Amino acid sequence: MAEVLVYVDHVDGAVRKPTLELLTLARRIGEPVAVALGSGAEATAATLAEHGAVRVLTADAPEFSEYLVVPKVDALQAAYEATSPAAVLVPSSAEGKEIAARLAVRIGSGIITDAIDLEAGDEGPVATQSVFAAAFTTKSRVSKGTPVITVKPNSAPVEAAPAAGAVEALAVTFGSAATGTKIVSRTPRESTGRPELTEAAIVVSGGRGVNGAENFSVIEALADSLGAAVGASRAAVDAGWYPHSNQVGQTGKSVSPQLYIASGISGAIQHRAGMQTSKTIVAINKDAEAPIFDLVDYGVVGDLFEVVPQLTEEIKTRKG
Repeated sequence: MAEVLVYVDHVDGAVRKPTLELLTLARRIGEPVAVALGSGAEATAATLAEHGAVRVLTADAPEFSEYLVVPKVDALQAAYEATSPAAVLVPSSAEGKEIAARLAVRIGSGIITDAIDLEAGDEGPVATQSVFAAAFTTKSRVSKGTPVITVKPNSAPVEAAPAAGAVEALAVTFGSAATGTKIVSRTPRESTGRPELTEAAIVVSGGRGVNGAENFSVIEALADSLGAAVGASRAAVDAGWYPHSNQVGQTGKSVSPQLYIASGISGAIQHRAGMQTSKTIVAINKDAEAPIFDLVDYGVVGDLFEVVPQLTEEIKTRKG
C-alpha cells in the first residue's frame, strides 16, 4: 500500500487534534507516514503511532523555531523525496496552507485546500470541498503530480488505530531562502480556558443582536456551560465588541463544529461561508424572517437575552 505523508501540527510534542484527524483520512488512501519537526518532535511518536502512523520522520533544528515557514517546507520536501508518497496531507491552518502551497510549487503538483472529506479513487485521492461561500459541494482530484491537500479541522473523527510508529531521523538541507524571514519576538496568547475556535466541537457565536461588548457575557456564559468556543460575526467585530481573532466568516475563521449556535446573527452570506459546514446549526433570533433560519437545523424565534440565559441555566441544571 502506498505511503501518505501527514504533516504534524504539535506544540513541544503535544499533537494537536487536526493532525489526528488527518491520520484517520490518510488510512483511507494508504499507510500514514507522519512528519514531525522542531522541539519535541520525537515525543509525538507514541500519540502518532496510537492513531495509525506506521513511521514517524523527525527533525529538529533552530531554523524551525527561529524562521518562518520555509524551513518547514524544506523538511517536508525532503520527506517527500525520501518516500515518494501517494499524497501529502496538511492541516488547513493559515501556516499549513502556506506550507502546502509552497511545497506544491516546488514539486510541480496540484493542490486542494480546505477539504472536508477524503476518499480513495481509481486515479488518486478524491477530496470533498465546500465552495462558493458554502453554496456548493464539490469533489475534486489532482490531475498532475502528487496531490497536496489541506484539510479543515473537524472534518474526520479521531480514531485509534495502533501502528508501529517507528521513529526515523529525517535529513534536511536548508536552502538559502530558509533564513530570509527571522522571528524576532513572541508574545504568548492570553488563555481564556476555552477550546481553540477552529478546532472546537461546539461553537457559540454572537452578532449584531448582542448589542454591545458588555452583553457578550451572555454568549460566553452559554459557551462555558457547554465547554464551547466563542465566535462573533463581522458586525460584532467591526463594532469593537469582540476580538477579530474570534470572527467567524469569509474574512474571519472557518469553523466546522458538531454544534454551532448563532445568537443575534442575521445570517449574511459572509458569515454563512465560515460556518455552513457545521454538523448541526441552531439559531436564536427575534426576527422570524432572518436569513439564518433558511440554513439551520433548529431555530428559536425570540429575544436572545431571554432565551440564552434560560438555555444556560437548563444546561447547568442537567449537568449538575
